[in-house]
Amino acid sequence: MADFKYAGAELELFAEVHKWKSYWSGELRPFIAGDVLEVGAGIGANTRYLDAGGKGLWTRLEPDGKLASQFVEDPEQSESTSRYEAIVGTIKSLGKTRTFDTIIYIDVLEHIENDREELEDAAALLRAGGRIIVLAPAHPWLFSPFDAAVGHFRRYNRAMMRAISPSGLCLERLRYLDSAGLFLSMANLLFLRQSLPTRSQLHVWDRWVIPVSRVIDPCLVHSIGKSIIGVWRRS
Repeated sequence: MADFKYAGAELELFAEVHKWKSYWSGELRPFIAGDVLEVGAGIGANTRYLDAGGKGLWTRLEPDGKLASQFVEDPEQSESTSRYEAIVGTIKSLGKTRTFDTIIYIDVLEHIENDREELEDAAALLRAGGRIIVLAPAHPWLFSPFDAAVGHFRRYNRAMMRAISPSGLCLERLRYLDSAGLFLSMANLLFLRQSLPTRSQLHVWDRWVIPVSRVIDPCLVHSIGKSIIGVWRRS
């Protein structure tokens, strides 16, 4: 794992999109409980949004040792009752000696070539009643130079999410997020063809578009959006 280097360059750039992170994390937090494994935790920018202050152990798993070394504890987290650990590695390198109540993939699964095998390996580490939670970019037809630049193998739709459901788990939630942002992604695909958005573009999206999506998405019954969430539960 020491030789693994993450190919993307967007982590620090997207760390600043606070409204977006608050939106999707609010959708996911009700499903998070107990001992948590955050797979592909990167620089740890998402943990503060996901952790509601539970009492379990929070394990941040990252295959890139350089990224893992950049984990920064948030002051609010230090006052939480959760305990934290960082491990350089992957699901496979954990073996089967550890089990968890919640396993999370935030914008990670699309970077893994064999996603079905990955979720099966994760499910093997899941306790009874536990959940696997995924947030990923939506719609294969939206695959753009940005996706290629940051190492995405795919974008997902509902059928693809159902197809990778791990054995023994039921799909508890499947919905799209950010319907308004979908049109910005379409504009980039058709006209801009950017490999990375600018900070000013991200600022406009985060400040003005995400609040619109938060209003519109429920009205559309979460039927469209540029991102998709899936939650599986072991009964």
